[in-house]
Amino acid sequence: MSESAGNWCLIESDPGVFTELIREFGCEGVQVEELWSLDAESFANLEPVHGLIFLFKWVEDNDQRGSVVKDSRLNKIFFAKQVISNACATQAILSILLNSNHPDIKLGSTLTDFKEFCSSFDPYNKGLTLSNASEIRKVHNSFARQTLFELDTSNINKDEDVFHFIGYIPIDGHLYELDGLKEGPIDLGPVTPSQNWLDIVRPIIEKRMEKYSEGEVLFNLMALVSDRQLIYQRELDKIKNSGAEGADDSQSEIIRIKSLMEYDIAKKKRYKIENIRRKHNYLPFIVELLKMLGEQGQLMPLYEKAKQRALERRQQNSKQQNKMAVDES
Repeated sequence: MSESAGNWCLIESDPGVFTELIREFGCEGVQVEELWSLDAESFANLEPVHGLIFLFKWVEDNDQRGSVVKDSRLNKIFFAKQVISNACATQAILSILLNSNHPDIKLGSTLTDFKEFCSSFDPYNKGLTLSNASEIRKVHNSFARQTLFELDTSNINKDEDVFHFIGYIPIDGHLYELDGLKEGPIDLGPVTPSQNWLDIVRPIIEKRMEKYSEGEVLFNLMALVSDRQLIYQRELDKIKNSGAEGADDSQSEIIRIKSLMEYDIAKKKRYKIENIRRKHNYLPFIVELLKMLGEQGQLMPLYEKAKQRALERRQQNSKQQNKMAVDES
């Protein structure tokens, strides 16, 4: 897919995409994990959690969840207005990375230079700077799914579902919602030293999810967490430094941690393979395959066979629907 200057492509909401996206920005020490539940245990297994990325179907939202920050805190919080389409995934990720202050997170030169360059800008000009950040845009667009054909989007139904990414993060003792479509960061309230910010944000996200009809899966939640390899290695070092390596319970714990390390390594290898497939252009292969089947006289028989199967499936579905209608009556 060619990249026109200034264009940002849609990318998939996937922890493997986001983890490699962050790596290709040059940032180290973090990865993205998908959350399937909002229970406390799911979050505890991922600590430390630096921020949450929430994807949802955009609907008109008149609920007042907090106050828009308009005071001097804007000088310390990185917040960029969304001034371009399709970039909200990267914008939500950067909202967390550029507001994080944790020793595990190493931003790298690309993100550090970007943050320093626009640190004194207002939210709109921060968004404008991001839209023109060619290195960040290039990495973002490299994760666009390859399509077989360029489609004319001028007649796309404007009533189709629109999805949007936002971020949640604690900054200087307050919980914030960072949504580029808002006028500024949303202050969701204080987080005291004795509180875990995740206990405060969970009911807020749950309330947003309740807006959707039962059975609709129109949202996705991911956590930006410290690289699991760093965490596991620290746990191993702690056991080693305690001098308890020989104890039976310590041996069991070492085996458990090493198993988790191996699982994480295998998962990241799978991410890499999946992303290579996402980026690969299969069109030349498909064209050559179709040409070869045509030359061998197999293309039309396969087409007719596929058409017949499609017809049979439609007839079967029609029979099942008619049966259900009779049963309900």
